[in-house]
Amino acid sequence: MRNARFLFFALLVAALTFGLVKLINNAYVFFAGYVVLQYIVLATAWNILGGYTGYVNFGTAGFFALGAYTTVLLHKTVPLLPLPAMMLAGGIVSGVVGLAMGYLTLRLRGAFFSIATLAMAIVTQTLITNWDFVGGSRGAYIIRPTHSPIFGGDYVQYLFIVMLILASASVAVARAIEHSRLGYGFSAIRDDELAAEASGVPTLRLKLIATVLSGGLMGMAGAPLPYYVTYIDPASGFSLSYAVNTIAMPLIGGMGTWAGPVIGAILIAVMEQIAVVTISSALSLLLVGLLLVAFVVAAPRGILGWFER
Repeated sequence: MRNARFLFFALLVAALTFGLVKLINNAYVFFAGYVVLQYIVLATAWNILGGYTGYVNFGTAGFFALGAYTTVLLHKTVPLLPLPAMMLAGGIVSGVVGLAMGYLTLRLRGAFFSIATLAMAIVTQTLITNWDFVGGSRGAYIIRPTHSPIFGGDYVQYLFIVMLILASASVAVARAIEHSRLGYGFSAIRDDELAAEASGVPTLRLKLIATVLSGGLMGMAGAPLPYYVTYIDPASGFSLSYAVNTIAMPLIGGMGTWAGPVIGAILIAVMEQIAVVTISSALSLLLVGLLLVAFVVAAPRGILGWFER
């Protein structure tokens, strides 16, 4: 009941946010807002595995790009398929890959698991680069519809609405996990996996659930990307910025909580968009790196850690 109320509140906030952005009536706000919401989903998804369970994932770009290229594949084979169905397909593909990766690598711990996730992203990028049907190394162009299928406005506004709903749902899922038996199991693994296993906690099963949820949400976040940028290639789909930002946002906001990734994502994504407009897009990753170093040194528990006793 409490989780249902929170989901209703999250959707209400999403509706008010859309109304406020619509009132501003600036096309760039929708473009920039989409990026902010996309990072909220990615940071929340990463936090399920990295923050709740304690397994650091360097393969965010791999799961994200899998969702994007699933959309490219479906656009070429079933062009009339609606975007929400493509997002669901992207989430399923990334979730299945997360399950397979988890089954093969979750017996590894610490840095070994992190290196394995990075290797997964590199292998996936190599396969996509050599798959001509989805564009290969030359990339793929996607013709974006001009009008929204539900409100009749610009299609970018539709992308903003879809990502706003996904961000609200992902935050609601993260909060539900945090206050459930599943979340307590994740915390037990994070604090002391050997002790949790000795106490009867099904550690492997819980870790597999975490990888599927995390990978699935990342894939759903990446699925609308081809319609947003209209051109995607392996270099942009598997960009290092996705991996760096997705790790930095929960660390800066506060890992292991549902609110930390949201705070970190809004802070960093807004700063990046301001830097792109006022300074240069090339400096955005540098700003994230400097912020990350500053918070690791001054506030290792993130912004939320400042308010805890």
